[in-house]
Amino acid sequence: MNNNRKSYTLSEAISKLEGYCAYQERCHKEVGDKLIEMRMIPEARDHIIAHLIKENYLNEERFARAFARGKHNIKKWGKKRIIAELKRRNISKYNIKHAISEIDDERYLEIFNELSDKRHSQIQEKNIHKKRKKLANYLLYRGWEAHLVYDKVKELIG
Repeated sequence: MNNNRKSYTLSEAISKLEGYCAYQERCHKEVGDKLIEMRMIPEARDHIIAHLIKENYLNEERFARAFARGKHNIKKWGKKRIIAELKRRNISKYNIKHAISEIDDERYLEIFNELSDKRHSQIQEKNIHKKRKKLANYLLYRGWEAHLVYDKVKELIG
């Protein structure tokens, strides 16, 4: 084990974590992992997390909403992938539901259609079955609902 790593006082750790949370939205799991990485004892971790929540540096609902908006608008993820990633971060069902409500249904389908059309035009495969599979796998991996994916594949490739 590397003993050259810096150790932090409670006030140094609080200051560092305030900056960490101010830089971008964080979930409790990320903050907890960061505190473990900083080798803080459990009592200190609990105290710091409570402080961050009290001072509004850490807000799980705000994190979930920002995460859903960002991953959908920037990375073009579907709802299934967003939900899975939020669950992986131990976000509550309540906050996941509110996060998904951030996504406008009309815009959701627009992005899906743009992404599908773009990917369809990029696939060079001549074999129609392989082309269908490549397009479907790409869209499913990105978390789009199966019924949307298979309807779109049928529409684009036949």
